[in-house]
Amino acid sequence: MKAIVKPAVRLQGEINALSSKNYTTRYLLIGALAEGTSLIYYPAHSDDSDAMRRCIRDLGAIIEEDDEKITITGFGSNPSDIKELNVGNAGAVLRFLMSVAAFSPEVTFVNTYPQSLGKRPHHDLIDALEQMGVTVKHNEGKLPITILGGQPRGGKITVSGNVSSQFLSSLLFMLPLLDEDSEIEVLHDLKSKVIVGQTLEVLEMAGIVVEASDDLMSYRIKGKQKYAPQKYVVQGDYPGSAAILAAAAVTHSDVKIFRLAEQSKQGERAVVDVLKAMGVNLTHENGIVHVLGNQQLKAGEFDGDHFTDAVLAMVAAAVFAEGTSRFYNVENLRYKECDRITDFVRELVKAGADVEETQSEIIVHGMPEGVAGGVDIDAHYDHRVIMALTVVGLRSKKGLVIHDAHHVAKSYPQYFRHLLALGAEIELVED
Repeated sequence: MKAIVKPAVRLQGEINALSSKNYTTRYLLIGALAEGTSLIYYPAHSDDSDAMRRCIRDLGAIIEEDDEKITITGFGSNPSDIKELNVGNAGAVLRFLMSVAAFSPEVTFVNTYPQSLGKRPHHDLIDALEQMGVTVKHNEGKLPITILGGQPRGGKITVSGNVSSQFLSSLLFMLPLLDEDSEIEVLHDLKSKVIVGQTLEVLEMAGIVVEASDDLMSYRIKGKQKYAPQKYVVQGDYPGSAAILAAAAVTHSDVKIFRLAEQSKQGERAVVDVLKAMGVNLTHENGIVHVLGNQQLKAGEFDGDHFTDAVLAMVAAAVFAEGTSRFYNVENLRYKECDRITDFVRELVKAGADVEETQSEIIVHGMPEGVAGGVDIDAHYDHRVIMALTVVGLRSKKGLVIHDAHHVAKSYPQYFRHLLALGAEIELVED
């Protein structure tokens, strides 16, 4: 599907934030790892969360769902003996379940997105699993990956954190279920520490005790723990909402988004402060973010590692700011569904933006007058690229045509519908 995005005259209205993908996938996983029945209220519906639903069901979880909640009866540390799992294009789901699969005799994760997830590296987690006595067959660290498990052992484990925090989170979910106590030392650096904070938060909710150092670089985990079945309520999603907020910021607008908690542990909550720093007229009270956009933004410098999944949306806003913006410490964006630095910058330049890159930075020379647009854009199968380029299209002079736009459903299936409800002109056409 292609999205024909036309210049926006004005965006106005109110929407509810979609439910958090990151929290939904984590609640589904800890519900599956519990021995008993858990309830998850207001779960996200996206390709990623649906992949987790599908895979844990294949692994033996019993799932029932109505309009309000999911009821899930878990399998603990005894998943079904299944030979294959298909996570689609969901990298976090793959990585979380690679550790869970170590409880099974043999599971192969198939490669159904060779041009996206199939290109992403998983060496760091593979190395950690092998330290636990798990045999892993793989394609130079990439899919397809076969886990030959059955009897993983705890102990002292090292894992690199300089590509993704998901490898560490994967271990934190699985290690409490082992017979042995474990210690984790994170090597090199740890990207997206705020997201590790989300993992620790949900583990605590499920009654799991993890001792973490203040810098989140070392952990002590007692063995023989059990996940307690619980009731969970999924909060609103900041990463997806960031793109709507960016769209409101770069246009004439009066937009409110509900269900965005002020005290959320989502790192992308920082976009509220980023947009304020860029001069956007914005308030955040009682879970409501209210933007009054006037097309006047100013440049700034931001550490993107604090809001990884919202960096592209903020870059899109900075395209129209007065001055030069710098988003630094973002090298981990290169290891997502696409290279979110090189691939994204290439498409921005194609649209008429003045943007450059370094290995770990995106530098934006703002164009308050707007960009030309009028071109076809390659989305690189990446939902965050699609959302951010839509923002650019709304402020362009001639609009943009974004190909493969249906991949936005990976995290935000309602994205275009929400923009249309706010008054955007977007035509969705089947290729």
